[in-house]
Amino acid sequence: MSSSANPTIRFDPQERSAALSLSSVIGLRMLGLFLMLPIMAIGAQGLAGGDDPRLVGLALGVYGLTQAVLQLPFGLASDRLGRRRVIVTGLLIFAGGSFLAALASDVQTLIVGRAIQGAGAVSAAVSAFLADRTREVVRTRAMAMVGASIGLAFAVSLVAAPVLFGSLGLSGLLAMTGLLALLACLLVLRIPEGDLSGRPMTPEDAGARSTWRLVFDGQLGRLNLGIFVMMAVQTSMFVAIPLGLAGFGMPTQSHWQVYLPMLILAFVGMIPLIFWAERRGRFRPVFLLGILILIAAEIAFMQSVSFSGWMFAVWLFMFGFNLMEAVLPSWVSRRAPTAQRGLAMGIYNTAQSLGLFVGGVAGGFAVNAFGLGGIFVFCLVILAFWGIMSVGLVELGPRSASPSIHHPVGG
Repeated sequence: MSSSANPTIRFDPQERSAALSLSSVIGLRMLGLFLMLPIMAIGAQGLAGGDDPRLVGLALGVYGLTQAVLQLPFGLASDRLGRRRVIVTGLLIFAGGSFLAALASDVQTLIVGRAIQGAGAVSAAVSAFLADRTREVVRTRAMAMVGASIGLAFAVSLVAAPVLFGSLGLSGLLAMTGLLALLACLLVLRIPEGDLSGRPMTPEDAGARSTWRLVFDGQLGRLNLGIFVMMAVQTSMFVAIPLGLAGFGMPTQSHWQVYLPMLILAFVGMIPLIFWAERRGRFRPVFLLGILILIAAEIAFMQSVSFSGWMFAVWLFMFGFNLMEAVLPSWVSRRAPTAQRGLAMGIYNTAQSLGLFVGGVAGGFAVNAFGLGGIFVFCLVILAFWGIMSVGLVELGPRSASPSIHHPVGG
């Protein structure tokens, strides 16, 4: 179909610029974080106290804790002070934590630096900024670009981290994460403020709901439950998948050869579904299908005994995960009051951070007690619960593709 027959198929130049820039911001920031995952436990051994696994584990996990605590304040501040100002402030905080951690001579200082990194909790503000700068008819595609940048950053980190660690060491890698955050600041400063979403400010929006009303909103609550479950499943599965691949005789340094092609194929596979949902304004069936795909992936893992079977299960899991990673934040941004989009995304990202924490803990306990099958059962149960709760989601319906309506954001 031609673009003239369906004008909603394309980004306009401002939307394309915002989507590319903000996807790059998230990608650069997440690359800096993911580079730590494969090497921190090894690199910390060269620091005073690095022989204590509890301290090393705290250095890895404290980032998520400060993220969870500060997502809401940063999201709320972006509603009141403006997205760009808050995002740049958060990135500078993250960079400062990175440089402090790079100078650490003991694990305690490393922990403090990692906590400061997490205090730059800009995910909600970035998501809200992207929602401001895109019409609803193309927003899911824009969120998919963010998801793709995160997935690509993860895949690149698995390949690059051991090589960079060999040449730069832990301190050099931490300093590099700070430099990446500063580069992301430059990208953010290129994006103008303003609401291009095509959704006018309504009297209800101007009245501003309380934080608790947003937390307990039935529709937003189902979506926040979704990101909590999805992150818990992802973290648990990345306990199981590397162990499973190792069981098939694949060395850890070669796992990227599985992740990268499966991620690319999953992204390609979800594009037709995203286009269909945007054209028809039918996100609910795609949403429910995504949950079913994730459930099917867990069953595939449980049933697979061959390497090829596992490859199919990994692809299915990444397919469902990337599809939901695109649909979920888009739906939250559409459902949330315009004046409180940052706060709503803050609640959403708090649930995301808590899901990461819970998934890691639950996955570790499950595999210790029941083996890999315990993780698959755990994920299957919480996915089924999410699916049941999601039946109550109400479709928002197709949105206008009319030219953008400008409303200033923040101060």
